[in-house]
Amino acid sequence: MTATGPTRISSRDNPLLKRLRKLAQEPGAYRKVGQIWLEGDHLCRAARDRGVRPAIAVFAESQWAMASSEWAGSAEQCVLIDDALLASVSGLESPGSMGFVLDVPPTPSLLVDAPTVVLDRLQDAGNVGSILRSAAAFGFAQVVALKGSAALWAPKVLRAGMGAHFGLRLLEGVESEALDALAIPWIATSSHRGEWLHAAKLPYPCAWLLGHEGQGISPWLEARAAHSVRIAQPGGEESLNVAAAAAICLHASASAVLSTNAASL
Repeated sequence: MTATGPTRISSRDNPLLKRLRKLAQEPGAYRKVGQIWLEGDHLCRAARDRGVRPAIAVFAESQWAMASSEWAGSAEQCVLIDDALLASVSGLESPGSMGFVLDVPPTPSLLVDAPTVVLDRLQDAGNVGSILRSAAAFGFAQVVALKGSAALWAPKVLRAGMGAHFGLRLLEGVESEALDALAIPWIATSSHRGEWLHAAKLPYPCAWLLGHEGQGISPWLEARAAHSVRIAQPGGEESLNVAAAAAICLHASASAVLSTNAASL
């Protein structure tokens, strides 16, 4: 909080409110505005715990008395907004009572030897956010979203990621050819071909390739993969949701690493 205290907003036509509505309700707005809207205390805490300092911290007027002791000084600027006005910004059924406005992080360079998850034209925001959570949980700190994939910092992806964004190296809008720089084996996921995952000897570090929800991995990527694996489905379903498949595959990699490390002790 600044020395002069928080700024109060009570007009629906305030420029900041207009900007927040755009950021909250349009998936790709952050690319045009250059800022990201984090709604809710969970996402704000996740960002703060990773050392992120927002440009603006926004609070519902009714919450400030309780929130001030925890959040004062958390941002360059603090803004209080009438409860109903702040709720009008939200795209959620149950609007949050606080949020952060962050500048869009600069795009990092591709680390050629880092454990990586590649998203090939994944378009469902919930799937993408869930995969980011799995990547962070299982030690795959670099996620590369190829052109045609959902916007990584879109509101729905942020909510589904539950804070995982702030522990990951995220590259989006990447051309497939840029993956040639990776100095690690690529593993293609498939529903109908390749080794059974539970029996495969998985390389590490590696790059897991996860394809479009309906079309799967592009033939160009599949042809260049060093390995192709499929997940056993004794229940007989035709295929798994890509986010569920990603969690299984990334857990298999993490488990293989832990087992190798334990055996070497």
